[in-house]
Amino acid sequence: MDHEGLQILERIDEVSRMCDREHPIYEHISNYSIALYVLGFFDCPDLMSFDDIEAAEAGTYLKAHFEEVPPEAIPDDYRIDASDEQYLAVFGDPAFPEHLAVLVDGRSAQPYFSKLKFFGSGFDSLAELKQEFLGKDGVGLEDFAFFRRKRVAGSRMPTLGRIYTIRKDGDYTVFEEQMQKQHKEVKTCR
Repeated sequence: MDHEGLQILERIDEVSRMCDREHPIYEHISNYSIALYVLGFFDCPDLMSFDDIEAAEAGTYLKAHFEEVPPEAIPDDYRIDASDEQYLAVFGDPAFPEHLAVLVDGRSAQPYFSKLKFFGSGFDSLAELKQEFLGKDGVGLEDFAFFRRKRVAGSRMPTLGRIYTIRKDGDYTVFEEQMQKQHKEVKTCR
C-alpha cells in the first residue's frame, strides 16, 4: 500500500465516522464534496474544514480531472489502495451530476463509497446505487457512466521523506517532506 492509497483509506474512515448511515453527525454535506474529499481534492486538514460544493462545481471537477471510460476498462480486482488509477461512478449529466460514488474495492460485494441524500455515507453495490438513482430526477441508463482520474505520466504522489534528528540527550525531531498539491485550495476554513 502506498502513501496516497493510505491517505484515501484514512479519509474514507474519517468520513465514515463523521457521517455514517446509522448516526450521521455531519449529514448536510453533499455527495460531491464527500467523493472529491476522499480522493484528496481539497487542501484542508479535515472534512469539516472546507466549503461544500454543488453539482455545477462537481461537474467542473469532472471535466478538468476525469475522463469517461467503459466499464470493461476497470479491472475486476481493482483496489484503490493498490492502484495508480481512481474511478468514479457518475449518475446524471456529467456537467451537473446527481451523484458521485468512489470505487474502492472491486472484489467487495459493496465496492462503492458515497453519501446518499438525506442519509450518511457508506458502501453500496452498483445495483443498490442504480436502484437509488436511475429513473429518478430524470436520470436514465444513458446518464450513468464511469470516470477515471486523469494522470500526468509519473504523477503518482511520492512517498513522504522523513529526516530524523536525534540529539545526545535522547530527544529527537522529525522533519517531514512537504508535497506540492495541485488541488483546489480552500478559501476559508472553519
